[in-house]
Amino acid sequence: MQVSLETTGSIERKMTVTLPTEQVDGEVDKRLKALRGRVRIDGFRPGKVPFTVVKQRYSDSVRQEVVGDVLEKSFREATQQETLRVAGLPSIEMNAMAEGQPLEYVATFQVYPEFEVGDVATLEVTRHSAEIVEADIDSMIEVIREQQKTWMDSEAKAEEGHKVIVDFEGSLDGELFEGGTAEDFELELGSGRMLKDFEAALLGMSAGEEKVADVTFPEDYQAENLQGKTAQFKLSVKAVQIAELPEVNAEFIQQFGVDGSMEMFRDEVKGNMERELSNTLKGRLKQQVMNGLADMHEIDLPSTLVTDELKRVKEEFAQNSGAPAESLQNLPDDLFKPQAERRVKLGLIVGEIIRQKDMQRDQGRVDAMLETLAASYEDPQELISYYRNTPQAMQTLEAAVMEEMIVDWVVDTAKVTDEQSDFNSIMNPEPAAAEVAEEAAA
Repeated sequence: MQVSLETTGSIERKMTVTLPTEQVDGEVDKRLKALRGRVRIDGFRPGKVPFTVVKQRYSDSVRQEVVGDVLEKSFREATQQETLRVAGLPSIEMNAMAEGQPLEYVATFQVYPEFEVGDVATLEVTRHSAEIVEADIDSMIEVIREQQKTWMDSEAKAEEGHKVIVDFEGSLDGELFEGGTAEDFELELGSGRMLKDFEAALLGMSAGEEKVADVTFPEDYQAENLQGKTAQFKLSVKAVQIAELPEVNAEFIQQFGVDGSMEMFRDEVKGNMERELSNTLKGRLKQQVMNGLADMHEIDLPSTLVTDELKRVKEEFAQNSGAPAESLQNLPDDLFKPQAERRVKLGLIVGEIIRQKDMQRDQGRVDAMLETLAASYEDPQELISYYRNTPQAMQTLEAAVMEEMIVDWVVDTAKVTDEQSDFNSIMNPEPAAAEVAEEAAA
């Protein structure tokens, strides 16, 4: 086998491979002879078909099959010979494949970029921490009560925190518009589900009351025909409801699988909060590390890897949004490409760190992560068994552990500032100033 390699770009390669005639023709003859004993052709007894007849009838298809196998094997061997790490499938152009001639083809492909891992000692990372105090547990129990609230009809005037059941008709210049009409629409005032003018118009209304209110749509509203327009909404309140929170007693506690005292319930709540806090803190630290690693490396990304990742990102979007799979073709690639490129970039960086630092899988950490993950499930052993018996799930878990190990390595080397905070600030961070300004403008 003769191999000629040409570098056509930073990660682009063109490789010409030439194979001797006998490597292909010999394999073709071998397969045709094996085929001779199996084929059935009218006028000949089984196993007695002349080789020339078999060759005349099946030579082309067998040669195509042999060429395909030889291409795959020879390309793999050639890239190993040239110590190339190929990213994605090559594009193959045949130069010669006729009988009696050497097989020659040109493979065009991309390789994984080679780069040195940057100096992570220059990274600046803030490591947050927080303790859960009794007041945090009290607040969480109130959140749980809020989630279990029931709604009771009331004769009161609607206020923020009340629920209204309303029929409405929206019109623009006297004409009803699409999406502006509903019956028995339930709205918790202050939730921000509807436009500010719409919710404000319902404040102070009682069951059985009707009114017409002006509602102005924002300039960037999704429906272009309504952008910046003021519509008139006929509102008919059918009911005003006030929330009733459940009492925290034995019956309430038992709903959450706790058959015991209030102290046991608080311990259960605290345990869940600690798991959530730990995951959030780890997530924020990991995000900082990954952002830092991405920013400090400039890498040429193989287009095949980006294309494959782009497909996965779009599929995840469709699954999470509940959109049908066929709608993926209508989604513009530019919308998801930055995310796909970032994933590929971080994947290359993580892989290079693992390779250069010779990081090995830590089975103890894998087991510990699995136990932590399972602890939040009703039947932890069932989840553990699922992972143990599902290779793909275990690979995902092992990859997560390896990422944790990389985060630990970076944090051990980077410039780390420790910052003490509280549970609520960690779990419910205030939006950035830019986001607040944007919201106020809307």
